[in-house]
Amino acid sequence: MSYFDNIQTFVRVYELGNMSAAARDMRISAAVASARISQLEDHLGVRLFQRTTRVLNPTEQGNIFYPNAQKILDAVALAEAEINEVTLVPRGTIHVSAPLGVGRRLIAPLAPEFQKDYPLIQIRLRLSDRRVDLALEGVDVAFFLGIPEDSSLRIRSIADCPRVLCAAPAYLEKHGEPTDIDDLKANHACLNLRYPGAPEFQWPLQTKTGVQQIEVSGPLECDDGDILTDWALAGHGIILKPRFEVADYIRSGALRPVMSHQSPLPVQMACLYSHRRHQDPKTRLFIDFLAARMAAIVAGKKSVP
Repeated sequence: MSYFDNIQTFVRVYELGNMSAAARDMRISAAVASARISQLEDHLGVRLFQRTTRVLNPTEQGNIFYPNAQKILDAVALAEAEINEVTLVPRGTIHVSAPLGVGRRLIAPLAPEFQKDYPLIQIRLRLSDRRVDLALEGVDVAFFLGIPEDSSLRIRSIADCPRVLCAAPAYLEKHGEPTDIDDLKANHACLNLRYPGAPEFQWPLQTKTGVQQIEVSGPLECDDGDILTDWALAGHGIILKPRFEVADYIRSGALRPVMSHQSPLPVQMACLYSHRRHQDPKTRLFIDFLAARMAAIVAGKKSVP
């Protein structure tokens, strides 16, 4: 085990607050992670964590060591990035996060194409509809739909994604098509994306008098946007979706757009990254590669690979 490996492990254990979670994140066993921490503690002559059967808390020495350990990792990452730029051979690993719909329909098909062009770069893709903490979770680039909460990070705008309200023909045959906002709120099952800490539970609809934030409800909610689509396809309610996510279902007739006269506002697609991450040429390459292709797909100028 190298001293650098030990520092990397300490930083991930400190950030995640759990030995097993850090080990999974680093693709090592919990025993190896624990051994690295013990070796680092022996080298420093201090305890970095207080361990019990249930809790792992940093000691005062651990809290002091963490920011300096992070500086070491940052310095090594920057040095590697500068070497990559000089040699013109970008290499290394990029940790990417994205919402499920964006990740499955856009990034997942495009990532192998990028990796084929840059075979020394590895992509680690994590998909979740919840908000991701880049620093805490070791993410280099986080794609998202909507408005980010953390203004300290840098934002690369990709495209404005048109959105659509839609439902299955079976649902509309049973419940009728909503005629206006009042009808939608009072008489229809709206399928909502909800997760702990979600900032918005309203649907922004365009009307003759301007945009209205509509509070909707229904019997079914989930933190997985693809589950909502499955429920809509099965006839359980109406969904609000970026058009690119449901375009195939609309073309096939499995879903039918509704209330086109009061359509939803488009949603911003963008990615977040720290200034330090963007100094890395492989990260810049990845963002540039995906942004151009994703924008073309959303605009209907390019098909998914």
